[in-house]
Amino acid sequence: MPARATDARRAAVLGKPIAHSLSPVLHRAAYDELGLGEWSYDRFEVDEAGLPGFLEKLGPGWAGLSLTMPLKRAVIPLVDEISETAASVDAVNTVVFTEDGRRLGDNTDIPGMVAALREHGIEQVDSAAILGAGATASSALAALARICTGEVVAYVRSEARAAEMRQWGERLDVEVRTADWADAEQALRAPLVIATTPAGTTDALAAAVPECPATLFDVLYDPWPTELAARWSMFGGAVVSGLDLLVHQAALQVERMTGRSPAPLEVMRRAGEKALAAR
Repeated sequence: MPARATDARRAAVLGKPIAHSLSPVLHRAAYDELGLGEWSYDRFEVDEAGLPGFLEKLGPGWAGLSLTMPLKRAVIPLVDEISETAASVDAVNTVVFTEDGRRLGDNTDIPGMVAALREHGIEQVDSAAILGAGATASSALAALARICTGEVVAYVRSEARAAEMRQWGERLDVEVRTADWADAEQALRAPLVIATTPAGTTDALAAAVPECPATLFDVLYDPWPTELAARWSMFGGAVVSGLDLLVHQAALQVERMTGRSPAPLEVMRRAGEKALAAR
């Protein structure tokens, strides 16, 4: 069980770099809406070497942690138990502290992706394409394992990355075919395209967006829209943004840490949009 929501508790997001994180904005907005005025949520810049010491210093007032890069795998040996979802991709983005002091690791990125797609009417697809092959791509594959009934094509830059994606496909029971990044324009005709690459990487693909595109899920949110997302919308395609993902995964974190459900999704989204507009 999570910490009692009636008591004052602390939570925070950890990572390096961390100054850009919107998590404090989202979680604090949720606490205000839920009447948890005594709860606090902060950010701390912590790297892999500093994580064990940071965890050891935490007192009984802590409810949970959000983890971003480079800590999602580094934390696994430091928790008492991880969920099946987190184990499926070797990545923990959420740690909940129980009343008896145990550390429970979970992953809300994967169900957050599924929820964000569902919110935009995507319940199931018969095929999909992934742009990129990093850590977010493995989470995307895990999400597609829940909604895609056919082949997923991953567009990557190297054979090493291609091999990794095929291995993830085998592990997650997803039919994965890999293709060279030079052919990434072909991805844009898929029923669902998930772009998992860093800012600017897909800009060159914007000119190749087809007429009447289907659905693009671009995991970036700042800057927004990306050139690809803007072009996609201009041609009438559905676009799911990185903010959609961030809000949904944060809402799940709030529920796990506070024990309150449902989290105030729309309040959190508006807070995130306001913070981004202020940048």
